[in-house]
Amino acid sequence: MDYIVVFITTSSLEEAKKIANYLVENKIAACINIVEKVNSTFFWKGNIENYDESLLIVKTKRSLFNKLKEEVKKLHSYTVPEIIAIPIVEGSEDYLNWIDETVKE
Repeated sequence: MDYIVVFITTSSLEEAKKIANYLVENKIAACINIVEKVNSTFFWKGNIENYDESLLIVKTKRSLFNKLKEEVKKLHSYTVPEIIAIPIVEGSEDYLNWIDETVKE
């Protein structure tokens, strides 16, 4: 699987835009959708937490995941940011070709 979708949650829309712009400008991601408000419930340091966050949906190539992860960690406000990838099993050939042309390995 050459192509992946990466999910990254952020503390705010502003942080999401900052990370998205950086990843696209540096050709680490071809396209990023930002879902302005998602509610996340999770276990952290012995407590159940409930926060409104923004969600980045990142389209890129698997070969760029480690670079993406390291850059996001530098820009992100969380100690342990969510940065998880799932493979794109199938996709429009035109769209996948566009990802190839857009990102820089």
